[in-house]
Amino acid sequence: MKKRFIISGGGTGGHIFPALAIANGIKKAVPDAEILFIGANGKMEMKRVPEAGYRIEGLDVYGINRSISPRAIVSNLKLPFILMRTMRRAKQIISNFNPDMAIGVGGFASGPALKAANSLGIPTLLQEQNSYPGVTNKILAPNAKKICVAYDGLEKYFPAEKIVMTGNPVRAEIVNIERKNDKAYSFFGFSKEKKTILVVGGSLGAKTINQCMEKGLDELEKMNVQLIWQTGESYYKTISPELLARQNERIKIMPFIKNMSDAYSIADVIVSRAGALAIAELCIVGVPTILVPFPFAAEDHQTKNAQALVDKNAALMISDANAGAQLMPQLLNLIDDELLCQNMGENLKKLARPNAIDLIIKEILAE
Repeated sequence: MKKRFIISGGGTGGHIFPALAIANGIKKAVPDAEILFIGANGKMEMKRVPEAGYRIEGLDVYGINRSISPRAIVSNLKLPFILMRTMRRAKQIISNFNPDMAIGVGGFASGPALKAANSLGIPTLLQEQNSYPGVTNKILAPNAKKICVAYDGLEKYFPAEKIVMTGNPVRAEIVNIERKNDKAYSFFGFSKEKKTILVVGGSLGAKTINQCMEKGLDELEKMNVQLIWQTGESYYKTISPELLARQNERIKIMPFIKNMSDAYSIADVIVSRAGALAIAELCIVGVPTILVPFPFAAEDHQTKNAQALVDKNAALMISDANAGAQLMPQLLNLIDDELLCQNMGENLKKLARPNAIDLIIKEILAE
């Protein structure tokens, strides 16, 4: 009888890409396994998961709106009724699919999906990416069979006997990346003779980083370097035609990079937010990085993520508030400091957990 697994969660790449890495890990270990994703309608998983070749069902679910506008108040008043309807739909999906286990990676959909699984007697496993857990995983933890984590100290939030230290799952193509790959240079139309800067603000983009890049583009052009700039899809829609027209053989501006392994392959310096998935990937890739933590993450956990690398001399950190004044000067200095780049890259790789996905799959398949 074929093994069947539900994987639920999403909203951002920080949830979706670990979910896809887990799905691919399951298929590698159990080739005939059947996998169904459950996501939130309107969120990016509804596009990214089918692109990766997996089936997904959507739930009409959203989180609490923390603003005080009349629209937000109405939305929050409706939420309990939405959740009741969503729970019924989640139960229907899970009953029809009849999985051996449901796996939650965080995000709006994973709450009702895993609660429905628990109510049907199906074992659940959580994968928590961050040093400060999301609300959904905190609620689901008491009924989970195991909780796979990437940071120490999470017994403050989860039952200690259920925690397994695995690290965060990273896509196989990034774990097995080939640095300075000729095909990657060809894809972007770049030269091996010039240094390349990769700027990523997470899958949804980062307004502060984008504004810094737009303001500093003249300086970068004078440096004779190459730039891959992922803006996020929302910001990309606001970019002026004049800015987009400045793209050439050295400057690529993209809403979203699907083949991130190629971008990592040719990057000499990276500018990034400090989400847990980004940190896990950066450690494996080992490219010197400037981190600009998102200041409104829960418990400011992105700053804590970044500080852990700074303390090991594995990255530089600039606060979001100071990025306007400091990011471009530090970026231009870093790309010319070969010794610092070499040391930072080596220190990053010492922090990598390339076998995280194997450890997670071991827990998923344990009887």
